[in-house]
Amino acid sequence: MQEGETHPPVQKVAIYARVSSAEQKTNLERQAERLLQYCEARGYPVAQVIKEIASGVNESRPKLLSLLKDTSITHIVVEHKDRLTRFGFRYLETLLEAQRRTIEVVHVAENDKEDVIADLGAIVYSFMARLYGQRSAKRKTEALVEQLKQEDR
Repeated sequence: MQEGETHPPVQKVAIYARVSSAEQKTNLERQAERLLQYCEARGYPVAQVIKEIASGVNESRPKLLSLLKDTSITHIVVEHKDRLTRFGFRYLETLLEAQRRTIEVVHVAENDKEDVIADLGAIVYSFMARLYGQRSAKRKTEALVEQLKQEDR
């Protein structure tokens, strides 16, 4: 939701805290604690506190996926947009709004430098793996075609 918009009534709240690496675990605990204090100050009934260590570009975060599937959670609170996802935040927000659920971002601020660097590395690694995977698949296909040609002779 944009600043100034009204939220539907908050019924069941989940806090989602995330850091990119295990070295940042203490930051994860502090992030979750700040979010708890924020929710308590607002009178939100916190049903779950979800903490995850994973890159913001990782699309296979089991805890986040579980949270998104749990339609009993009507309100998700995150410290920054990028804690939920580096890319596609608006898509998630739109999908949840269609389910009459909301995301509340506590701070709209700049990205943490370490997280941005870690996520950039994950993006580069992902594309490199995809390229090498395509090359490998191409070689396997070429070998299979050659084998089939040999069998036809």
